[in-house]
Amino acid sequence: MSMDAVVYKGEREVAVEAVEEPQIQHPNDVVIDITTTCICGSDLHMYEGRTAAEPGIVFGHENMGIVKEVGDAVSSLEVGDRVVAPFNVACGFCENCENGYTGFCTNVNPGFAGGAYGYVAMGPYQGGQAEKLRIPYADFNALKLPDGREHEDSFALLADIFPTGWHGTELANLESGDSVAIYGAGPVGLMAAYSAKLKGAAEIYVVDRVPSRLALAEEHCDATPINFEEGDPVEQIKEIHGGGVDKGVDAVGYQAIDPDKEADSAYDPARENPAVVINNLIRTVRPTGELGIPGLYVPDDPGAPDEMAAQGRLGIDFGLLFEKGQALGTGQCNVKEYNRNLRDMIIEGRADPSWVVSHRVGLEDAPEMYEKFDNREEGVTKVLLEP
Repeated sequence: MSMDAVVYKGEREVAVEAVEEPQIQHPNDVVIDITTTCICGSDLHMYEGRTAAEPGIVFGHENMGIVKEVGDAVSSLEVGDRVVAPFNVACGFCENCENGYTGFCTNVNPGFAGGAYGYVAMGPYQGGQAEKLRIPYADFNALKLPDGREHEDSFALLADIFPTGWHGTELANLESGDSVAIYGAGPVGLMAAYSAKLKGAAEIYVVDRVPSRLALAEEHCDATPINFEEGDPVEQIKEIHGGGVDKGVDAVGYQAIDPDKEADSAYDPARENPAVVINNLIRTVRPTGELGIPGLYVPDDPGAPDEMAAQGRLGIDFGLLFEKGQALGTGQCNVKEYNRNLRDMIIEGRADPSWVVSHRVGLEDAPEMYEKFDNREEGVTKVLLEP
């Protein structure tokens, strides 16, 4: 049996093609019919040819749907259940999983800590930008949702960006009353700003260059927008705030744009400086403040602007970090640490992150939407695909 799926063809090219349907491979697997799957900013790293992803990989690590088949050992799920799957594939019983670090499971991806659906070097798990998805260790990984279609957009964001945005604020130990600067107003940055608002941050600054994204941060997160193309963002924040802020979050990662560099287009790799956001955060945050870095960094970057960055080595101002006595936390999100509580906040009306969704389209529109999202077109913030 075959199904339609979004398949990587090569640099800046995906296509919807027929691939083999997933099957139950282990008694604790389930197979779901996908109802919503999302395009993620981290998918763009593969899409742009900036990873070792090989043509043929099926993308999609943000997935939800209805249980279609159940393995014989599954005890908490049955056919017809509505579930969302954390992007982390985790076993539930290794030392890291037992300690809550499901993003760093040591059993699902030999030789590497952590697994994910449809992502290079993250294990043999087919992505969910398709009609169906196999969820391994399903009793542990699948989060049950209320039946029906209510909160579909919000629940889809529980697979990655809402927990990851929350994780960014957790890495920075954000507390109510804190001031925080968030670099990046893509989906994760916007969710970090929204999480900061939900946690009671006193002042929120969001740094980006796309006016429509900054407008969302201002409207939905009560954030002060900072356009880095209009001047040094650190100086802009310090002038408004009256000095350094308490906490900072890097929601950009290694393909960060340096406003001091010029090129033919806004997102030309020639403008990249993979250390610029971390260094700006070190300057933005007050002495003894804390930095959360959920933005993606990689050990190998084939399209890096220089040889050092190609090896995942960055020119970080560590001396200034040390001088200021700052602390930092980094690493991908352990989604299961947060997704149950965030689900319940959505159900009870305490949170509604669906405002970040700009498009819900059919799976066949994926190639067009990848191009629009990659170009950071105005009004394209979060794209949901419906097979």
